[in-house]
Amino acid sequence: MSEMYAIRRTRLREQFNAAGNAAALVSRPANVRYLAGPAPHGAVLLLGRTEDVLVCTEPPEDRPTEGRPDDTLRIQTLPGTFGDPAVAAADFAAAKGDDSLAVEEQHLTVTRHRAIRSVAPRLRVADLGGAVEQLRVVKDEEEISSLRIGAEIADQALGELLESILVGRTERHLALELERRLVDHGADGPAFATSVATGPNAGRRGHRPTDRRVEEGDFLSVCLGATYRGYRCEIGRTFVIGTSPADWQIELYDLVFAAQRAGRESLAPGAAYRDVDRAARQVLDSAGHGAGLPALTGHGVGLEIDEDPQLAPAAMGKLDACVPVTVEPGVHLPGRGGVRIDDTLVVRPEADGGPELLTITTKELLAL
Repeated sequence: MSEMYAIRRTRLREQFNAAGNAAALVSRPANVRYLAGPAPHGAVLLLGRTEDVLVCTEPPEDRPTEGRPDDTLRIQTLPGTFGDPAVAAADFAAAKGDDSLAVEEQHLTVTRHRAIRSVAPRLRVADLGGAVEQLRVVKDEEEISSLRIGAEIADQALGELLESILVGRTERHLALELERRLVDHGADGPAFATSVATGPNAGRRGHRPTDRRVEEGDFLSVCLGATYRGYRCEIGRTFVIGTSPADWQIELYDLVFAAQRAGRESLAPGAAYRDVDRAARQVLDSAGHGAGLPALTGHGVGLEIDEDPQLAPAAMGKLDACVPVTVEPGVHLPGRGGVRIDDTLVVRPEADGGPELLTITTKELLAL
């Protein structure tokens, strides 16, 4: 693991050195985690010419499922609880004689930026931009393994819920039960707020569970994810409650399923982001549902649940191998409900079997 973190830091160092910066300050939590391993809350990472320092306000502790920061880093714990690690790191860089520092400007508040300039007035401050985020897009096999385990946990939690009695229970109750089951099966926690939507709420992207009770004949759409060793996956499924699906429910489900399959089948190294979106979107658009479709068909996942790439109509760029993404088309009919189908997959070349499906709960339209 230490070698892996060191390789990542070396890649970043090459980039900011090439841009004329002597050091870099990484403060976005997911980026610190990517470069340093599990770190205390609020820790920042200073990458210098000869030494990398993790600056924090509390000493690192072993975490049962995650471990400790990379042991090749120097760890600087600030005295007391009132020091700002980012400001202290800039002061360290200036004290070492660095003349320039790249920072993640989008993550720093104005107050923090001013404090850095105050303690190190001779330090030229530049923007690191999204350099770390771009390094994070392509995952190594260890990262994919964590996503795979998280997907297995999410599948297991969802499968157990489907075996229980659902009629009469509220959306909120079902969401809480799913999140409890995720932790029971070994997740660090949910990857995001679990969405359970019933009846007229079904099919809404990001629906927040309410006290509406499940009724017979409802569509039930569920979207959940597990976090495992910091990595977050996502799965979404739609079912019918208590009775055979109505004709309109079967027709809508088959349509969304066809769109989701088209999106999945278009995942390949070299495929344009916008082409994956188009493959799924045109299936729904041709059936008259184009106006109400979400802004994107899918997105990357990893240390955050919504990462690059974005699979959207105007997205620029092409997929690489070993990029995990979601494919999650859906249709919501106001007052009636709708369908969402969401999988996490890893882009693989055709020679390796094509896209690897991580979330394997059945996509058959079940009557529960």
